[in-house]
Amino acid sequence: MFDTVLVANRGEIAVRVIRTLRTLGVRSVAVFSDADAGARHVREADTAVRIGPAPAAESYLSVERLLDAAVRTGAQAVHPGYGFLAENAGFAQACAEAGLVFIGPPASAISLMGDKIRAKETVKAAGVPVVPGSSGSGLTDDELAAAAREIGMPVLLKPSAGGGGKGMRLTRVESALLDEIAAARREARASFGDDTLLVERWIDRPRHIEIQVLADGHGNVVHLGERECSLQRRHQKIIEEAPSVLLDDATRAAMGEAAVQAARSCGYRGAGTVEFIVPGKDPSQYYFMEMNTRLQVEHPVTELAVSIAGAGLDLVEWQLRVAAGEQLAFTQDDIAITGHAIEARICAEDPSRGFLPSGGTVVRLHEPQGDGVRSDSGLTEGSEVGSLYDPMLSKVIAYGPDRATALRRLRAALSDTVTLGVPTNAGFLRRLLDHPAVMAGELDTGLVEREADALVPAGVPDEVYEAAAAVRQADLEPVTAGGWTDPFSVPNGWRMGGEAAPLAFPLRVPGLEPVTHTARPGAALVTDDRVSVELHGVTHTFHRAGHWLGRDGDSWHVMDFDPVEAALSGAARSGVDTLAAPMPGTVTVVKVAVGDVVAAGQSLLVVEAMKMEHVISAPHAGTVTELDVTAGTTVAMDQVLAVVTPDEPEQEGQE
Repeated sequence: MFDTVLVANRGEIAVRVIRTLRTLGVRSVAVFSDADAGARHVREADTAVRIGPAPAAESYLSVERLLDAAVRTGAQAVHPGYGFLAENAGFAQACAEAGLVFIGPPASAISLMGDKIRAKETVKAAGVPVVPGSSGSGLTDDELAAAAREIGMPVLLKPSAGGGGKGMRLTRVESALLDEIAAARREARASFGDDTLLVERWIDRPRHIEIQVLADGHGNVVHLGERECSLQRRHQKIIEEAPSVLLDDATRAAMGEAAVQAARSCGYRGAGTVEFIVPGKDPSQYYFMEMNTRLQVEHPVTELAVSIAGAGLDLVEWQLRVAAGEQLAFTQDDIAITGHAIEARICAEDPSRGFLPSGGTVVRLHEPQGDGVRSDSGLTEGSEVGSLYDPMLSKVIAYGPDRATALRRLRAALSDTVTLGVPTNAGFLRRLLDHPAVMAGELDTGLVEREADALVPAGVPDEVYEAAAAVRQADLEPVTAGGWTDPFSVPNGWRMGGEAAPLAFPLRVPGLEPVTHTARPGAALVTDDRVSVELHGVTHTFHRAGHWLGRDGDSWHVMDFDPVEAALSGAARSGVDTLAAPMPGTVTVVKVAVGDVVAAGQSLLVVEAMKMEHVISAPHAGTVTELDVTAGTTVAMDQVLAVVTPDEPEQEGQE
């Protein structure tokens, strides 16, 4: 076993790897950018090395700086985690050339399986069924369109070099093919530096099922059962579970063997995942999609639901052992499914604002633990969540002897999750897990998109404003001097010559119109970290921190609203003419200047946050009369970006 391992990643996966290194007695080296100097993974590692400024391209994606950190700290091996350089063949090769062990597959396997076109051809030759689609790489737009017509609509356009849903386009109408191909190429080029595309037949109501494989350097390959990952939004997994309710024992064994053959076909070593698309109506007709040549985000559900010869499983430990040259100490017959596990990904995004990325400082944090519950997280109170990196903050995983128990425990755990200061999707995930189709196991990759609107509450509940007003009243301190108290400063609404009147507080939740809410004396119990309010005979209890309130995984930032201050700062500008930032991020593209005449719907700017681009378009035809940003400007949510003044209609009879 290695003495020292450098973890070339950040956030919850870095913390997760460091935990196993500590268990094995291996010294851990963390790396960090300027944005992560105080991050949890830095605090928990034995040694930490600064590798550059905040942008990932100058830190976490810098092969030279990572290798230098490894050499300076005496590391013998590098664990890449997932994301960043985890599936970068060049990084794996550079590690080998520097005398470092890359804890993952050989560079040749990463390169082969990272090219979706070559990967499909390779596994197909090994007898693994693949989705019907285009063949060959480097196809022109016209050739891709021709292949799509031959396959038959609808089709899915996919970047050959990518993953995570980036650049994928579902196209149902033949006339839209060329436009969709152009858009997919742009996103693929921006995300992966490679705009090569392939096209595949779209399978309606598909299920996404993946097989965990483990291979050593001595020719042994096993599979560790499947994970169901059908609950996705924008092609990104948000809920994963093991095992899948769809598969019977025969199909499970057949898919597992197909995954083993796929791993053998590329000379795989270490932990990897073979992903399949499966028609929900006929799971025996499964098709290879791709192979992820790294540890998966959802690996904890396999660790909790699978046992080896009656013992527990740590996939990171086996990654290390295999990389150190050990043989697998078990065979396929030793592996058994012993329960059910489900994982929810907690992301910095705001469901009430169309799931746009969020950010801020974590001012209060509670992550659930307990019987059958596990939290993998990179957060601490005080953590700064910016717009430069992936939005996933943590994962909550629940285990039970059966699926119903695991679901119940995970819903309770999400209700117990508190991340005040940064809006997350925890409440949305809790409601999703309570959906009848999810409860019944009737899943498909489009379910979340179809049901999302119904799972996002409309507006802010009245009890939230009630609690916010109660907090404001409790926080007021009367003015005292020399034993005398100014009666006008007592927070009870007292006034001279009349009865006490309840105090009214102007409040505002970002993105919504301000409201004025009256605090009702005696209707609330306020402490340093909680507030309970009674409304219509029901008592509602919230976590609180400053102007943040949280309950059942949801949170609200209820700010004081001063119309005079808002007008002076420009924050009160609103209406259809004003374009504001929909999320905190960075302006990457500015396509217009003050004085430009624009058409309705014309693209004016692009704001990027957490690997997501958001196009800001003209709300109507008119003239750009104000432009407050340039390319590279960092913006806050709701910050004014530009103003488009509509053209005045011509009046008849006027010369």
